[in-house]
Amino acid sequence: MPALPLRRSSARPLQETGLLGVILLLGLFLTMRAGTATFYDPQTGESREANVFLNAQNLDKLAKNTSFFAIMAVGATLVIIVGGIDLSVGAIYALAAVAGAKLLNYYGPQGPGAGASPAYVLPMACLVCAGVGAACGLLNGLLTVALRLHPFIITLGSMAVLRGIAFVWTQGQSIGFFPEAFTDGFIRRQLGDGLYPVPMTVMLAVTIVAWIYLKYTVGGRLVFAVGGNEVAARYSGVPVGRVKVLVFTLCGMAAGVAATIKLGYYGSGSSVDGNGYELKVIAAAVVGGASLTGGRGTALGALLGALLIEMIDSGIVTLNWDQNYAQIIMGAAIVVAAVLDRVSTTLSQRRLLGKRG
Repeated sequence: MPALPLRRSSARPLQETGLLGVILLLGLFLTMRAGTATFYDPQTGESREANVFLNAQNLDKLAKNTSFFAIMAVGATLVIIVGGIDLSVGAIYALAAVAGAKLLNYYGPQGPGAGASPAYVLPMACLVCAGVGAACGLLNGLLTVALRLHPFIITLGSMAVLRGIAFVWTQGQSIGFFPEAFTDGFIRRQLGDGLYPVPMTVMLAVTIVAWIYLKYTVGGRLVFAVGGNEVAARYSGVPVGRVKVLVFTLCGMAAGVAATIKLGYYGSGSSVDGNGYELKVIAAAVVGGASLTGGRGTALGALLGALLIEMIDSGIVTLNWDQNYAQIIMGAAIVVAAVLDRVSTTLSQRRLLGKRG
């Protein structure tokens, strides 16, 4: 096979370092502005004073909320690297959650399958959520490649279709009554004083796996090759269609994994789950350094972008600001990140032309 036309500059380490610096500065700002408050500990019955933002419970809640979006943002980053977009991640998340909720309700304390072994129910629930997500992503990828339509159109349509299926399947009702082994015994298992390590652990595991895939595998090289220059990649023998189908499938699977975490933590699933998540997921990926023109992005950048977006949301609540500002900030963040990416790309091209001249 001829040399691959890579633009392998995933989001540059300096960019990720800068993003981490912004997160630390924002954390410092919120800590200073939030002030202190008196918190009641239901376990000990004692009251204690702590910073409203910088306390263990709030940080754990921040990590938990970030985990949903970060997992999906990592998957969305793969699609963006190949020059695509997935507007259906929120709908996939909802359908996967409904499918998992149906299964867990069947084996729940009031379901026909009550009393089944957790060793069977837990992995089956995880596989159903991830499998439904992967199937939806696979469908997006196949339609995009087979019909040769822009993924914006395909995923915009599938967003409505998949959420409609979830609504019809549940009749708009929330589904709960899950086995305790899945909720309190697994996803919501506590470590210490009200800390929930499972969502953050899964988030980090997904990020590490995606980082290894993009940085050290042939498949990762092909993803960057297609995003960097699809025509050149095709002429170099890269199976462009197969790569696109794969990244859409992985994106859907990531949404399914996020839905699994959501089900276990909140103990219910419905067709409205993930409503509006598309904006947050894409914002996290783009703020994390993924280029909307393709060819650049990292799993770590997606995680940091999701953390920054969630910190903004949390900060608005902590400071008692109007929560509608969160939507304004996220929309502005996408535009600013896209403009900065365009400027950076233009400057890089000029430097390259200058060296050749």
